[in-house]
Amino acid sequence: ELGVAGLRAGMKFTMITGVAAVGAWFFFTKLEYTTVQVPFMGAPLEIGWLIVPLFILAVVSAGNAVNISDGLDGLAGGLLASAYATYAMIAVLQGNIGIAGFCFTILGALISYLWFNVYPARFMMGDVGSFALGTALGVVAMLTNAIFLLPIIGIVLVIEITSSAVQIFSKKVFHRKLFISAPIHHHLEAIGWPESKVTMRFWLVANVAGFIGL
Repeated sequence: ELGVAGLRAGMKFTMITGVAAVGAWFFFTKLEYTTVQVPFMGAPLEIGWLIVPLFILAVVSAGNAVNISDGLDGLAGGLLASAYATYAMIAVLQGNIGIAGFCFTILGALISYLWFNVYPARFMMGDVGSFALGTALGVVAMLTNAIFLLPIIGIVLVIEITSSAVQIFSKKVFHRKLFISAPIHHHLEAIGWPESKVTMRFWLVANVAGFIGL
């Protein structure tokens, strides 16, 4: 059954939360991170152990947002390429050459992948790729102390996961749909936008958002 249908959503969520919790423990106890940088506030904000739930939230949210966005040819890969390129530049400006090198390596891999993933796709990312790259993006955002820039840099990912959450909430509470289909890229398809049009416009928004975040 698992070979055909894959893991259930609840199981995947539990597993990714467990991975994030282990990472958060290491981040707090071993690397001794206890502060976050809030844009335009000057000195970093000391939050102590609250860095642990923040880390878990960042990693789980990023992983699920990328997974939800992986529904059109080239969409998730393009959004990730923009985000990793932006964080690579942030790391360079901070002097975090190791993190910058990691981000540029991921960017190079994504560009190679996108060559074969743009419409009509010959290769797919799947859950393994989307969760891995999404959670890694959340970790990079924490390591560069730029977690509060992630919702800006990844604004399309935020819109995607929010549209799914709102759709689920509306169906359970009000027993009606707000979108024809969720996440929102499928809604735009349903109202007549071609797949490539949705992808390219989301890429454009992501690139502008990355520039603003930088």
